[in-house]
Amino acid sequence: MDKFKQLKSFVAAATLGSLSAAARAEGVAPAMMGRRINALEARLGIKLLLRSTRRLSLTSEGSAFFEEAQRILRDLNDAETRIAQGSVKPSGHLRISAPAGFGRRHVAPLLPDFAAGYPEVTLALDLSDRLVDLIEEGYDCAIRIGELDDSQIVGLRLADNKRVIVAAPSYLGAHGRPNTPDDLAQHNCLSFGSQGNQSKGWLLRQDGQVRAVRVKGSLACSDGAVLHQWALAGYGLAWRSLWEVHEDLASGRLVSVLDDYAAPANGIFAMLPERKHLPLRVRLFVDMLRARYADPSYWKTH
Repeated sequence: MDKFKQLKSFVAAATLGSLSAAARAEGVAPAMMGRRINALEARLGIKLLLRSTRRLSLTSEGSAFFEEAQRILRDLNDAETRIAQGSVKPSGHLRISAPAGFGRRHVAPLLPDFAAGYPEVTLALDLSDRLVDLIEEGYDCAIRIGELDDSQIVGLRLADNKRVIVAAPSYLGAHGRPNTPDDLAQHNCLSFGSQGNQSKGWLLRQDGQVRAVRVKGSLACSDGAVLHQWALAGYGLAWRSLWEVHEDLASGRLVSVLDDYAAPANGIFAMLPERKHLPLRVRLFVDMLRARYADPSYWKTH
């Protein structure tokens, strides 16, 4: 509040050209106006106003600051007016990136309702397993699954993501079940190759430690949906997210193995270029995802 009063008093004094005129406009004593401006100059460490017996004048620094201060007060006044009139609404274009499989199943179906609720917002969804550069490529939000390794980007956790190693009963019948992580070396593992979060191997917990187990196999693909289909067809083991295979596990089309060695869940994140000054459309979109994904019943029906 003190900072706001100082800013408002400075603008009034600079606009009217005298402390006494500014004091009358603000309804305070001239001495109070003087103290506020002195405090502002002391806090900034610069001289803003030159005072003579007749008139105030701005220093060069004061002139530059005056323009910024006017803009801040004008923006605040406009915001208060819009809020009072109930007219603050999300608007503009929202550009989103999401992994192909997850985005197709858990992002795309939510967008029509969001668009219907906020008709002044347009949306574009890019489905790709490529890690996009939010800032360079102009994305407002990117959904990512796994561990975060980009310190320049803000990541908000939306939900946990549990992974399981699965195979078709036909594959296990022909090749047997792995009983320990070391047994994976004897199996055909369907991998993401060098792409994404699986590049270091499949994460498993053994002897109280999480370790990356290097796997190999005759088939690799950068599309998780293809790996899923290959596993269903009995071509090998696949390390997949539970949201992707839970229906197959329930029906018996797939069987999970090495459950006792499963690593702790990683995360599903909304990646943002920055935390501050987010457009309202972005905040509302992320809040919508958080609310949907936080509901346990959502994952049982999707």
